[in-house]
Amino acid sequence: MKRVQSVDFLRGFTVVLMILVNTPGDWNHVYSLLLHADWNGLTLADFVFPFFLFIVGISISFVYKNKKGKANASVYRKIFIRSFKLILLGLFLNVFLPYFPFIKIESMRIPGVLQRIGIVFCIVSILYLNLHKKQLLYISFFILLGYWIWLAYIPLPNGNLPTLDRGVNNWANYVDFLLLKGNIWQPDYDPEGILSTLPSIVTVLIGVFVGEILVSKIKQKLILLTIISMCLLVTGYVWDVFFPINKALWSSSFVLVTSGYATLFLVIFHYLMDDREYDFGNLFKYVGANAIVIYFLSMVFARSLYLIKINSQTSIHQFLFETFFVYKGIAMPLSSLFYALIVVGFYILLAYFLYKRKIFIKV
Repeated sequence: MKRVQSVDFLRGFTVVLMILVNTPGDWNHVYSLLLHADWNGLTLADFVFPFFLFIVGISISFVYKNKKGKANASVYRKIFIRSFKLILLGLFLNVFLPYFPFIKIESMRIPGVLQRIGIVFCIVSILYLNLHKKQLLYISFFILLGYWIWLAYIPLPNGNLPTLDRGVNNWANYVDFLLLKGNIWQPDYDPEGILSTLPSIVTVLIGVFVGEILVSKIKQKLILLTIISMCLLVTGYVWDVFFPINKALWSSSFVLVTSGYATLFLVIFHYLMDDREYDFGNLFKYVGANAIVIYFLSMVFARSLYLIKINSQTSIHQFLFETFFVYKGIAMPLSSLFYALIVVGFYILLAYFLYKRKIFIKV
């Protein structure tokens, strides 16, 4: 199958944005556009993870399209192994923190970005291989509707009525606190928690549906995808009134709105890059070719700079930032952004180096 340039571009662009969000010069002075919403709402940073899961779904439809209904043990073994690798890499990142090796394993965070990718990749791949499109649509519908009813209307075991606010009376937070206790990102919630993994499955499934349409022989498929994106956006924003757009909860409205934007952006890039064959965005395609590896290395390297000390009080990260990026007359958030942009440039160069030498590391 011919490479779909727009998918490679969007994957690389998403990873670049991931690195930009995750590597500011100073966490106390993050550039405003790169901050996540405090709770409800949607910012540029909140698009990153759902876009990546959306692309995971597209990739699943590309890779397993010809294996639907006839997958053998070898196919499932590869799915399980890849999922297991992603989860292990994610757990390693949770251990590899600035205060490593003094971390207590029993109190380390269990959820994480790579863990969620591994879990939903495994679940959606198996569903896609064994179920028809209509069945997958039903599953998506019932997950989104059921998740809303569960979080908004079913009383908690302690008898309290649920809320959609941050705290223990929120079902998602309640389950994480009960089952994971001290092994979560914050004392009262985790953005990659247990319950919120359910609707993230639908984000991947929407990517699967879009991927199937992209490689189909349907005429005017970009018009169809544009209509789908508009339907997702309108439905998501209407649902926002009742179930607010919220990344931490991965609310049903969040799923629809972010998937709608992802589909719309893909339509635009597909028209420009695959239909009109405009040649641009190679830098992002280089990153997309080794997406997981580039993301993983960026996290390990960034945390290493925090870990290694020049003296008892100054890390390499702090030294580099304060020496080369902090100047009088330049606002700290802007200095923080410049640092992140330099880091992004480094990983684009690394991705270019790997691509030109045909080094593609698959996880």
